[in-house]
Amino acid sequence: MDKRPLIMGILNVTPDSFSDGGRHFDHDRAVEHGRMMLRLGADIIDVGGESSRPGADPVPAEEELRRIMPVVSALAEEGATISVDTYKAEVARQALAAGAAIINDITAMTADTEMVRVAADSGAGVVLMHMQGTPQTMQIAPTYEDVVVEVAEWLEQRLNHAVAHGVRAEAVAIDPGIGFGKTLEHNLVLLSNLDRFCALGRPVLIGVSRKSFLGRITGQPVDRRIPASVAAAVMAIAKGADIVRAHDVEETRDALAVVAAILNAGGG
Repeated sequence: MDKRPLIMGILNVTPDSFSDGGRHFDHDRAVEHGRMMLRLGADIIDVGGESSRPGADPVPAEEELRRIMPVVSALAEEGATISVDTYKAEVARQALAAGAAIINDITAMTADTEMVRVAADSGAGVVLMHMQGTPQTMQIAPTYEDVVVEVAEWLEQRLNHAVAHGVRAEAVAIDPGIGFGKTLEHNLVLLSNLDRFCALGRPVLIGVSRKSFLGRITGQPVDRRIPASVAAAVMAIAKGADIVRAHDVEETRDALAVVAAILNAGGG
């Protein structure tokens, strides 16, 4: 069966994103950027109103809603598949009512216990991500005895929890949380062992775009990490990932088209 990886385009409606420095904080600019990513080949637009960069401060739900709702509504009305990047149940509830289809929760529904009810009642898609600590603490001193085993077992527990509370297993994707409470070595080991996550039987989402571990490897600042981001995305798909979360949609699209062609080629 042909395998076409999906691209989740990143749309940060925040003033303090690590990757774009608030470039799309204005609603009109954010909507236009979302449209551009769709034209370039994004399958999903992931709209977020709170930065999850290391050390980022939390944002009240009211402010998060003020930031994202006009963007979610506008893009959903145009037929886009929208993911809302939030761990707050009320934000997810209102975004889904406005047309979003997926909840992308960096806490895997642990920060707000009402989130699982929102997911179950709405039938929305869900991304469960692993993070050690919080954005404020996650990069202080992340420690694991076996990062692959611990992250995979934790995600399996969260998947089982979601299903036990009425979320359809078929609606769930999992994300090992590259860069969220992990060192450079942890990130590389996770990416090298994605088969362990694929074995959970749910689509695997990987977010590596422009992240600091790529800067550690290449020495490049955040605005010059496109080649490194694309290389990491290519390797993730080759290792079994199904979805990649990306800022640079066009470059990622072309690279993944080549990967898909190679992976789907029969014997000649």
